[in-house]
Amino acid sequence: MPVVTVTQLNKYLGSVFRGDRNLQGIMIKGEISNFVCHYKSGHMYFTIKDSESALKAVMFSQAASRLKFVPEDGMSIVAAGNIVVYERDGAYQINVTDIIPEGKGKETAALEQLKRKLAKEGIFDTAHKRPLPDIPKKIGVVTSLSGAAVRDIINVLSRRWPLGEVYAVNAVVQGQSATDSICAGILSAETAGCDVIIVGRGGGSSEDLSAFNTEKVAYAVYNCKVPVISAVGHETDISITDLAADMRAPTPSAAAELATAVSVDILSDRLRIAEKRMKSAVSAAISGKEERFALASSRLAAKSPENLLKLTEERIENMSKRYGLAFTSYLERMESKINEKIRSLDNLSPLKVLSRGYSLVYNGGEFISSSDELENGDIINIRFGKGGAAAEIKDKW
Repeated sequence: MPVVTVTQLNKYLGSVFRGDRNLQGIMIKGEISNFVCHYKSGHMYFTIKDSESALKAVMFSQAASRLKFVPEDGMSIVAAGNIVVYERDGAYQINVTDIIPEGKGKETAALEQLKRKLAKEGIFDTAHKRPLPDIPKKIGVVTSLSGAAVRDIINVLSRRWPLGEVYAVNAVVQGQSATDSICAGILSAETAGCDVIIVGRGGGSSEDLSAFNTEKVAYAVYNCKVPVISAVGHETDISITDLAADMRAPTPSAAAELATAVSVDILSDRLRIAEKRMKSAVSAAISGKEERFALASSRLAAKSPENLLKLTEERIENMSKRYGLAFTSYLERMESKINEKIRSLDNLSPLKVLSRGYSLVYNGGEFISSSDELENGDIINIRFGKGGAAAEIKDKW
């Protein structure tokens, strides 16, 4: 038997594997582990294993780009592909051409993965949800204008809010071009100045509704500057558009009801508020005028001749009272002083002294204060406290 090299052996085994039809287009069932996606090339490398064995697997970028979901460790799958020999390492592996998640279809797996991705990015966060306007002036409707959905929406809006303007944008809602058409419709309604936008269609199969489960539409709804109501006509399943929108409605008609309030109720509320404000304003105005009138009346009354005369009379009366009291007080003070002087003079009066037993002696009208002023034989007059007498000097000492 001839001697062969390792390379020759591996190449031979590779040709044997390629020539075995049982190893081409094979379906392998197992669980993914050690999953790696090369960020530059796009190739996917992983292991398919069961409870007893493992098989290396590679999915090249061309085949991987067709997947609508990203494989993950622990995912149960059925991998379709060809068994080949990796000649460099002398190991065999499966070159995977397609992957089907076990237990559910590829579309369902892709949808669940996209939901998780968008949720992680915050597209579904309630904090981002915006309230709907109370009185929308312009309502955008992005749907097929040939379908029943737009007629239902217009009927509801015309009944509930005839004052609002409807801006309808024709959009393809199913098929390959639907995603881009819906995104363009949302942008058109936003640019047109709509206050709220209804996006959706009537019911349909999951395939018919697939455009509303795309990442592109989710971002178009999320990035829209005005509130968006999702009106995808299905009540059992919630689409990605439903989750990204500010409000979800089960049908287009329900979306129209959410977008508008009953006009009579709104006008009634506005009228009540306006009436209350008007009453408050009138009351405040009247109160202000009353205060100004009272102040003006007070100022006018203060400057009237009658009031000035009355004030003058009051001032004169007050002055008269003050001067009268002052004069009376002055007279009382003068009388007190006079009485005091009288008492002082009375205390100094000679008569007062005479009343105590003393007497006054006069000689020819002259007051005699010493016996040296008299001669024997002089006739003197004596004044007593009561009465008087004349006497002749007989002797002196």
